[in-house]
Amino acid sequence: MGFDLDGLRAAVAAHGRVARVVIAEVVGSSPREVGAAMLVWQGGQSGTIGGGALEWQAAQAAFTRTGFSRHALGPELGQCCGGAVTLLTEVFDATTVPEGDVIARGPGDRPLAVQRVLDRARAQGAASVAQMVQGWFIEPVLRPSRALWIWGAGHVGRALVDVLSPLPDWAITWVDTGPERFPDIPDGITALPTPEPARAMALAPHHAHHLILTYSHELDLALCHAALEHGFGFAGLIGSDTKWARFRKRLRALGHADAQINRICCPIGQKQLGKAPHAIAIGVAAQLLTLAKRDDREWTHPSSASMG
Repeated sequence: MGFDLDGLRAAVAAHGRVARVVIAEVVGSSPREVGAAMLVWQGGQSGTIGGGALEWQAAQAAFTRTGFSRHALGPELGQCCGGAVTLLTEVFDATTVPEGDVIARGPGDRPLAVQRVLDRARAQGAASVAQMVQGWFIEPVLRPSRALWIWGAGHVGRALVDVLSPLPDWAITWVDTGPERFPDIPDGITALPTPEPARAMALAPHHAHHLILTYSHELDLALCHAALEHGFGFAGLIGSDTKWARFRKRLRALGHADAQINRICCPIGQKQLGKAPHAIAIGVAAQLLTLAKRDDREWTHPSSASMG
């Protein structure tokens, strides 16, 4: 969780003045955690601080009630959560979008405790967690830390981008054989049209995660071969058990050991959800999020990554 500066800049560029509402502090039970935020502009909004009466009232007052405000979710808003939240509401335009790796703001002079948090973050090269410190709210700027390469812009590829692109911690690169293969590309997605996708595998970080689902079985095989030679954190392949049995045989003939071949997950998704593109995408997203939640180290140590 962090301050999505790129998302704020994009919203300001599209809508002019944009209000940002973020949960700065939670006491007791709350529908969302500290750092959860939404953007509000004239006629629309994106993101969520948990829905319900809290979000509705915060959106309605986004341009008139700035600064910190505290809300008792039960007595004040009639929500089932029994806790209280402090919101920070700020309004931005093209001249006021902040810069930096850690954003800290609050009343009066900056407390020494806040400065210590900022100094420690800069010295360690990593931002702190979102937190309130002596009346000031400190947020690390969001830097997507998980590289995901989606190979194929067909129906399933488009569904995956649709499901995964709103998740802020993913840096998504989308690859296919030509620009005409891509639909409208969401903000924050890097599209890479190339006539030889397998050669583009060398551009991916060695810890990247790959979802291979092109229009061609031969291209899928070439990408699996390239991924095994290049290294990866996770690789998933669309297809049936029969397709995977044939691929395993052909990859073995290309010189790959069974232990390495077995690191490729095929088929991807969750069979019980069905074969519709968005059903596959939801199943894959659930697997990726479960993996990340269970052990974040698996994203940076390729030998331990598995989506069994």
